[in-house]
Formats: sequence, structure tokens, C-alpha cells
Amino acid sequence: MTDRTLCWQPRVHRWDVQEIAFTLPVEGNPFERAIAAAFTGSGEQLTVPGFYDGDGRYMVRFMPAHEGEYRFRIPLPEGELGGSFTVLPAREGVHGPVQVYRQYHFAYADGTPYRPVGTTCYVWHLQGDEIFENTLRQLAASPFNKIRFCVFPKHYDYNHNEPFAYPFVQAEKKPGEAYAWDFTRFDPAYFRHLEKAILRLGELGIEADIIMLHPYDRWGFSRMDIRQMQRYFRYLISRIGAYRNVWWSLANEYDLMPLMVTDHWEALGQVIGQCDPYGRLTSIHNCFGFYDHTRPWITHCCLQRQDLYRTTELVDTWREQYGKPVIVDELGYEGNIQHGWGNLTGEEETRRFWEASIRGGYAGHGETYWSEDEILWWSHGNRLKGTSPARLQFLRTFLESLPGPLEPWRSNWDDRCACVPGDDENAPPVIVYYYSFMRPAFRDFTLPEGTAYRALVLDTWEMTTRDEGVKEGSFRMELTGKQYAAVCFWRVG
Repeated sequence: MTDRTLCWQPRVHRWDVQEIAFTLPVEGNPFERAIAAAFTGSGEQLTVPGFYDGDGRYMVRFMPAHEGEYRFRIPLPEGELGGSFTVLPAREGVHGPVQVYRQYHFAYADGTPYRPVGTTCYVWHLQGDEIFENTLRQLAASPFNKIRFCVFPKHYDYNHNEPFAYPFVQAEKKPGEAYAWDFTRFDPAYFRHLEKAILRLGELGIEADIIMLHPYDRWGFSRMDIRQMQRYFRYLISRIGAYRNVWWSLANEYDLMPLMVTDHWEALGQVIGQCDPYGRLTSIHNCFGFYDHTRPWITHCCLQRQDLYRTTELVDTWREQYGKPVIVDELGYEGNIQHGWGNLTGEEETRRFWEASIRGGYAGHGETYWSEDEILWWSHGNRLKGTSPARLQFLRTFLESLPGPLEPWRSNWDDRCACVPGDDENAPPVIVYYYSFMRPAFRDFTLPEGTAYRALVLDTWEMTTRDEGVKEGSFRMELTGKQYAAVCFWRVG
């Protein structure tokens, strides 16, 4: 639909994106012109920031949260623009953006449970078309429903190539400078490619956990001053904030950025609160010291291990400390490179996921198998080579079969126990034990008095389930005698 220079869609589905575009004369720096649209409809009123997309074109993107009739208006000195459109029911399989659910967990906007099983591919979208498509095909066949990746290119071990484009317009170099940027002018083509990646992930039902800043940088992007960073945050949020599968991660390893102090991070957190009208999930990721995750702009904890050995064994402690969902998005990677964080076995990678789950939290995968071409999944994507993804699919299928999220329950000193809470706190609908690296051949159990449960013995590595029938009271049950066993009791009826 058009009205002079104004273009928009007359109909859009709930939780999809209404894109409004219009042209204006370009004067000065068009990226510094403030544009916003007010949307009203179905009990919803939002003001959404717009952005400059190049060639005299401005855009506003809006995600409607309800069905029905909407109107919008864009006040401009040249004269107000406006129009109306209809929001249709959500497309099949679309459940809306992910939100915090029951304090420690997640669900889509329509109430459908969401159990994050994530992975990390820091700059997969900057590697060229072949790797871009290979990564998407691999993700489509994987258990992963969330992926962490960066806006900016990355310079680190096995990451020495130049990206196909840069986020800012180049400026005149001074003597001795390798790179120079005009941080007030963005390259729209760079951000369009980022949007393409987010949209393609959304088609696969995968959440895009967007890392906005990181320290691994030879181009100078990590050395912007705070005003430049705020400008960049506003531009990024206005461009991609309407996509329902976007999460914000202020930084990967924030504490390795030496020019940043706490006040700077707080200022950037405020920018998200001011510019994101949808309240997307927001986190900040550490290397050594944890950020104060009690801060109100942080919705969930995105954590890296702080100990060579103990990682997800501390999830229940961190839940209690911060009172928010915990995702250990960097628990160490399955692989064989020289770094201690990048040479875990598939068994250990899988075990740490189960430890997080049984303690009421979640975990993130990574893979760092060395190869001659130095294309490693953790940074480039392309192809998975490890043994853990199949086992993580087994875990995800198990978690999604439960009638609710797991909460820590009455563990003994030598096991971990969780339950799905129900109407009777003494006899929950589901009870789960996990034995980690221990390998009991049998175990004595005492179930809640007067309640019958069907018993299942899971081999979480071999991905098998053995039905032991209905059990009551106290009894001894044969287990696998191998590591990574779990036992699940389902209340009968």
C-alpha cells in the first residue's frame, strides 16, 4: 500500500513485522535524524523508533502483539504520515517472543513452554554465503533452539579473516592507522545482512541471542566512547528490535573491555530500556567476575564458568543469589583445541547440560574441533562434528515431554533430584534423579507415601529409556551401572 512516499502492508500476522518505509530529503547526517511512529490498536499503544536505511529511505518496524485493527502516525516537520492495517492471527507454529516464566524459566508469549538448548557461533553470518547456508542447514537438523552470535566481527585464535563488510562507514586514516571509522554513519548493507540471518533463524524457530559488544577486536569497534556506543545501540535496536526472536546480550565477556566501567554498562542498559518498546530478554556475559544480575534491566543470567571443573553444579546457587533464570551459555566446549575451555569430551559437555537442568537452569553448547581450514563451529558455524548434539536432542525431547519446568527438590548428599511442582508439594507429578559421573548398579528409593509412580531408567548417553513399571513406597531398583544415568518417576493418574 502506498500514500505518496509511504509504503506499508495492509495486513500482517500477529508477532510478525509491520515495515513502514518512506523517503525524505537528505540533509546533513541522515543517521542523526530522530524518527518515531506511534501505533494504536487492540488495547496496545506503543511508540517505536525508526532508522535511516540509506538512499533517502527511512523505516519503522513494528511487531503487533494482538489481532485486530491498528493505526499509526509518524509526526514530521514536513507533515504527519499515517495509515492503518489489520493484524491477522499468528501463523501456524508462531508463538510470539520468549519471556521469563515462573521467575526461573521461559515461555513464549502465548504460554507455550520454551526450554532453551542453545549453541554459540560467534560470527557465522560473516563467513560468506556457503558457510552461511551450511550453518542454517546444520541448525535445522540440530537440537538447538537458540544461538549466540555477534554483531561485530571477531579477532581471536582461528579468527583472522576479514568480514565481507563493516558496520560503519570508513573515515580518513591518520598515519599509522590500519582502520578508521565514522561512528556516526552506519553501513545499512551490513545490518541488512544481520537482519537476513535473524529472519532465517526465526523461520527455523531459533532464538537469536545478539551480542552487541565484545573485546576481541582489531578494528576499533570495542574502543568506541560511551556516546558512540549509545548511538550504535539505538540504531541497532531500531533496526532489529521488532523481530520476535531477538534477545539482547550487551557484551560477551564484558569485563575484558578495559575502557568500560560499570556506569557505562548501566548507561547502555538504560538505552535498551528507553529504545526497546517490547522488553526483549536482556543479559550481559562475563569472563571472570559476574555482573550484578540483580539489576532491573537484566532479565536473566547469562554466565560463563568461573572454575575449571565446577560449572553447572552451581546453577541452583546462582538461582538463589540472583532470583532470575540462569543460562550457563559458556560451560566449556566439546572439542580438542589447546585451550582448557575448548577440549571437553562429548560426554562431559552433555553431563554439564543435565547438571544445569536438574538444578533448575539451562546451558549452552559450543564446539571447537580443530581442522586444517580452521573453520570451527564455535565461531564460524558450518558443520557440527561432535557427539554431544544428538544427546542434547535426547535431553531437549525429555524436557519438553514434562508437564512443567524442573525445580530442585529433595536431593541426597550423593545425588541430584528435581521435580515438576504440582498441586501436592509432597507428591509432585514428576520426580527426576540424575547420577552424573557416578555409576550405581542399583539404588534404594522411597516415594511419597500413598502415591504410585511409573518408573523410567534413562541412559542419557546411549539415549535409551527402560520402563520399570509402577512403583510405590520404598524399594530397590536396578540401574544401568554406567555413568550418566537418570531416573524419572511419573505420578500415576
